[in-house]
Amino acid sequence: MRAVAMSSSSAMVRILIKGGKVVNDDCTQEADVYIENGIIQQVGKELMIPGGAKVIDASGKLVLPGGIDTSVHLEETFMNAVTADDYYSGTKAALAGGTTMVIGHVLPEKNESLLEAYEKCRSSADSKSCCDYALHMGITWWGPKVQAEMEKLVREEGVNSFQMFMAYKDTFMLRDSELFQALQHCKDIGAVARVHAENGELVAEGAKEALDLGISGPEGIEISRPEELEAEATHRAITIANRAHCPIYLVSVSSMSAGDVVASAKMQGRVVHGETTTAHAVLNGMQYYHQDWCHAAAHVTVPPLRLDPSTPNYLMSLLGNDSLNVVASDHRPFTIKQKAMGKDDFTKIPHGLPGIQDRMSVIWEKGVIGGKIDENRFVAVTSSNAAKIYNLYPRKGRIIPGADADVVVWDPEGSKTISVDNQFQGGDVNLYEGLRCHGVPLVTISRGRLVYENGMFTCAEGSGKFCPLRTFPDYLYKKMVQREKSQAVKAVEREPYTGEVVAVVNSGKRDLGAPDLDTPTRPCTRHGGVRDLHESSFSLSGAQIDDNIPKRSSARILAPPGGRSSGIW
Repeated sequence: MRAVAMSSSSAMVRILIKGGKVVNDDCTQEADVYIENGIIQQVGKELMIPGGAKVIDASGKLVLPGGIDTSVHLEETFMNAVTADDYYSGTKAALAGGTTMVIGHVLPEKNESLLEAYEKCRSSADSKSCCDYALHMGITWWGPKVQAEMEKLVREEGVNSFQMFMAYKDTFMLRDSELFQALQHCKDIGAVARVHAENGELVAEGAKEALDLGISGPEGIEISRPEELEAEATHRAITIANRAHCPIYLVSVSSMSAGDVVASAKMQGRVVHGETTTAHAVLNGMQYYHQDWCHAAAHVTVPPLRLDPSTPNYLMSLLGNDSLNVVASDHRPFTIKQKAMGKDDFTKIPHGLPGIQDRMSVIWEKGVIGGKIDENRFVAVTSSNAAKIYNLYPRKGRIIPGADADVVVWDPEGSKTISVDNQFQGGDVNLYEGLRCHGVPLVTISRGRLVYENGMFTCAEGSGKFCPLRTFPDYLYKKMVQREKSQAVKAVEREPYTGEVVAVVNSGKRDLGAPDLDTPTRPCTRHGGVRDLHESSFSLSGAQIDDNIPKRSSARILAPPGGRSSGIW
């Protein structure tokens, strides 16, 4: 379907959405919505409307803030393959699914300038995007140049989030000390610190082990990246962020154990937010054991889908109770031909799943219809929370006078069956093939323009705008700033020591007082009446120090009360 270019007066379009229920993240009300000049002008009953407005009858329907997809990979080269969607086809698919804003990724090569990578992405996306978009910058290496460019991106280019990787050893992975410095820098410039948490060192070992065992198929992705490696790294990331006094945003939380780490960190008052993906909240890792290689490979992503079949339900519940805050599509579509680069070695299968178009409907079906979340929570996890975290709220993520007119008329009773045959997004598979979804977008309005209605597009290529994002979002930083004030560390003021000081003896040995040297050997501690096994003469080899003492020929054994126990004891 070719996009129909709209007339230049489209910004002046007046739209009245009548008779629907307006759903925000905190309440639902029956109200009409009047839109003019790309802005929501009025919300309420009995509105006074100038003539010439296009009326959309929303009786029996819901009126939702447009979805915000916080993680999409469009026109990205990754693992020797280019994603199957550019900013035109990808954003069109987003609009068809009820998403009116996407945040894409810029992934610079190692040692590539962040600013150059950013410019390259902007020049392509600006001319193609059909909806509003913003960009995350990947911190794929570390050094003073990266630090300086991060500051420039924040000050001059409207980037307010950076993604760090604890996985992808030898390509994107940062060491703990580098991650600490990156998080400190994010805090100083007021950015959102996104972290992909998996133990990259052990993932690399696991992959080697699996290949050595002759496991080369897609199941290797699940075998080499067990969930404990995600849980461990999640805990470590939160600890490092806490030491750096930086709010942390964990991406692609994929397992129950990692979800629990995030939830308990929140209970302890850490400033932590979590994002999971549609696929992780709906599908499980049994897909990797499918007999058909193509089917199994189509599901390869990282962290992988999890084997425990109760994982998706659990993650959906965490979205429901605010332990996880956002659900993204993490749309990174590859064709089967591209995935086949790893037909003999699972480590060469490009990581990524499609889903930009299906995110809203699939989450409605599995979350709302499935009884895990209500309509208000649905708006929170698909739109409002993202707007708050990335400092767009209430301009986006809320239906309120003065907000951008990014609005979706949603039919909660309507249904459609998902299929690769009728999708707008790229790639030649759909992970939800044959899934019947209740809850479908009927009309999508982006910045006051009617861009999608009843399966028809009316949006021009390049009609979307880049949204510069401001730093220090209150939702993340308010608590942090106050906490830093209250927990400031101070030296103790005391009288200086004036007594004698022993002369320094320099015997050529290292000074063991340095904190980062080897731990000094443990001092001898004799415990009264207890044998210290560290200093014991007991030997595991069998020969003992008292072997020369003759054994007693017999010993009388008293049976314990209740009779003698026999057998293994």
